[in-house]
Amino acid sequence: MKKDSIAYTVGFTFVVCAAFVFFLALANELTKDRVAANQRLAERRAILAALGAEPGPGESADEAYLRLVAEIRPEAGTPGRASPLYRLGAGETAAYAASVSGPGLWGGISAVLAVDAQVSRIVGLELVSQNETPGLGGRIGEAWFTAQFRGEALSGGRIRVRQGSGSGDPDPGNGELDAVTGATLTSAAVERIVNAGLASFEALRDGGKLR
Repeated sequence: MKKDSIAYTVGFTFVVCAAFVFFLALANELTKDRVAANQRLAERRAILAALGAEPGPGESADEAYLRLVAEIRPEAGTPGRASPLYRLGAGETAAYAASVSGPGLWGGISAVLAVDAQVSRIVGLELVSQNETPGLGGRIGEAWFTAQFRGEALSGGRIRVRQGSGSGDPDPGNGELDAVTGATLTSAAVERIVNAGLASFEALRDGGKLR
């Protein structure tokens, strides 16, 4: 077969592609358990951080999660709740966390949002993934931004992210947080995602599901 023929080119391309696909599939098969374990560990760390819980001395995040956090699987037909809730503590002093997500400016934003049992205050917010512009919208992942949410009281069941100093709102009782300077749309996306999560928590509280 001539090397400059169409048949040779097609056959050579097929063999090369098949080889690449085989090795990629093999690598995926060999690493999928480790990838799943790393994803689970990252999720558990985010849940613990949002709930304000830390592993004890010499304790791993997995061990702390299993010791401190109770998973609450949603009942069939629970409106707006397909993923589990995570509870720290019990009764009136309990805190609840859930995964929240939504579109940002350039891609999806995923986080873990935690609230108190009365859904009157945010316990914490931990970003899991985002694809916003580095140095602008990507700053929602910085500690100063997420730290604002810890202990923030709700105003009318909601929070408002508005332009401020750009270094964090110092008042945890006003339901307001500083937006990232120069990233108005990304900051507004975080506000929408958090408020949607708060509305879901309120529906669960009113339905007696937070207990």
